[in-house]
Amino acid sequence: QVQLVESGGGLVQPGGSLRLSCAASGFTFSSYAIHWYRQAPGKGRELVASITSAGGNTNYADSVKGRFTISRDNAKNTVYLQINSLKPEDPAVYYCNAGPYYGGTYYFSWGQGTQVTVSS
Repeated sequence: QVQLVESGGGLVQPGGSLRLSCAASGFTFSSYAIHWYRQAPGKGRELVASITSAGGNTNYADSVKGRFTISRDNAKNTVYLQINSLKPEDPAVYYCNAGPYYGGTYYFSWGQGTQVTVSS
């Protein structure tokens, strides 16, 4: 019933920008804090950004602070992640999920994610 569909990834030049989307259905989206995670080859899943249910507060991993911006549009059941100034460590599969704003767990099954790649 619950679905989380990530999109917007692709091949980007070094230093480039990308806007990811997370479209949610099957639950009361506006009642949940949402998080973006990423997983690079050979690494674990990393929490990168969080946003409260109404969008009033956000939090970021130190590695992305100042470059990434998380936002949400509850009328569209969608969360966004604006990625700027791409660095070599940013390419990964990016996922979204619901969970407590201050972390510790997640609520739903993982979607397929969306791949962010830097051009050679």
